[in-house]
Amino acid sequence: MKKNIWKILKILAVLYIAICVLLYFLQEKLIFFPEKLDPQYRFSFDQNFKELNIITKDSKKLNGLLFTTDSSKGLIFYLHGNAGALNSWGDVAKTYTSLKYDVFMLDYRGYGKSEGSINGQEQIFKDVQTAYDTIKHLYKEDKIIVLGYSIGTGPAAKLASTNGPELLILQAPYYSLTDMMRHTYPLIPTLILKYKFDTDEYITGCKMPVVIFHGDADEVIYYGSSVKLKTKFKQQDTLITLAGQGHNGITENPDYILHLQKILAQQK
Repeated sequence: MKKNIWKILKILAVLYIAICVLLYFLQEKLIFFPEKLDPQYRFSFDQNFKELNIITKDSKKLNGLLFTTDSSKGLIFYLHGNAGALNSWGDVAKTYTSLKYDVFMLDYRGYGKSEGSINGQEQIFKDVQTAYDTIKHLYKEDKIIVLGYSIGTGPAAKLASTNGPELLILQAPYYSLTDMMRHTYPLIPTLILKYKFDTDEYITGCKMPVVIFHGDADEVIYYGSSVKLKTKFKQQDTLITLAGQGHNGITENPDYILHLQKILAQQK
């Protein structure tokens, strides 16, 4: 009997290790869900925009869209979620252009018309920084607001912590991807995670105000993530809870738009 139990335990241990190894090598496919677009794809939106191609440090071309409005008050530097591409994310821009802010959106490597593929956390940070440096040639940094949604919140917070934008806005952020993994998959060791995205550490380095929006009915990134991030706040930082809001559709939420109008009206 003891031999059989020991044999079963060994089999389970081997299966567990095999699953962890598999998860380590497949994690990009489990975190990122890009939609590829043909290089000749033509974007179509009912507002003014132009494409910007940004060359990375290792000579990959990243595709971005710059939406513009008359009498612009500044720019929203927008880092989108983990699925899709700019052909769908571009629809979000109208919320901000209607408030007289230009919007720049970047497709990460392997998304849309952007070349290459994601293979590491530092690679993402460097790509986002390169795009930000490009935008700073077009806009004064004290007129740039960094905004990240979902998976984009970690890179957005990291970017803001090492630069000087006017404001950081996070929609449905995670405390860290390590924390998310512990919460969602408690039996999987976080050691295998290549993408830590320690938002909790990044926001402590942000000198500008930080505003977090999170729905208390979020079914993807648990609302408690933002409650925990609040413990890292400076006096000027704010958590705004969107009652009944799930993970998707935050930008269209009337309460979000109302709060956003008030926040942007306070910017210089």
